[in-house]
Amino acid sequence: MPATSKATRDSHARVFDLDILSLRELNQALHNLAPGSNETAWEVLNPKGSHSVAVGVDHPVSIDVRGSVGYYCGGMNSGSAITVHGSAGPGVGENMMSGSIVIKGDASQYAGATGKGGLLVIEGNASSRCGISMKGIDIVVHGNIGHMSAFMAQSGNLVVLGDAGDALGDSIYEARLFVRGKVDSLGADCIAKEMRPEHLELLQDLLDRAGVTGVKPSEFKRYGSARTLYNFNIDNADAY
Repeated sequence: MPATSKATRDSHARVFDLDILSLRELNQALHNLAPGSNETAWEVLNPKGSHSVAVGVDHPVSIDVRGSVGYYCGGMNSGSAITVHGSAGPGVGENMMSGSIVIKGDASQYAGATGKGGLLVIEGNASSRCGISMKGIDIVVHGNIGHMSAFMAQSGNLVVLGDAGDALGDSIYEARLFVRGKVDSLGADCIAKEMRPEHLELLQDLLDRAGVTGVKPSEFKRYGSARTLYNFNIDNADAY
């Protein structure tokens, strides 16, 4: 059974029950949407950990997934608003371009990896390598994140309301990291940085967009690149 009552569901949504229809049929139907289609609300029942749910969607539709998903949910998302009413396996939102993905539970490894845009919200915890090689995506994690998060993060923002594991921001470029809790350790070339007024304003906007209340931007610390690994320097030879 879906994780919510019929009374709370959109009565106009197109419903795909994966106990009856195949995942291929769901993704093909989403890919076949024509520009301007009035099928703007979709609901996926009984995902049961299926991999690659709603991958490659490039239309401004809303998709409610009533349960947990496996690998790569919402990968390459471009413009859709996906909500997973459960947890997500590795690679949720990988290489997403725009739109939003909200995970109501936890997320496994490399959430938002290589993401180029859009907003990924994880209302539980995220595992290791969250935001690895992010390239413009905004990620907000209500809980904690694991080790090696934001490894080689190039641009975008990672906001963590909880704690961060070891080697945060290792080999980071120009992404901005905001952590409210403790950080076990910083990776190579990642340092604590000044929180200026423009960062407080940016952070407040991200918290608002992620539905976070009762938390002040001033409670966070900012981390970013020391910019010592951009070019080869003999003094940094051990880092190569």
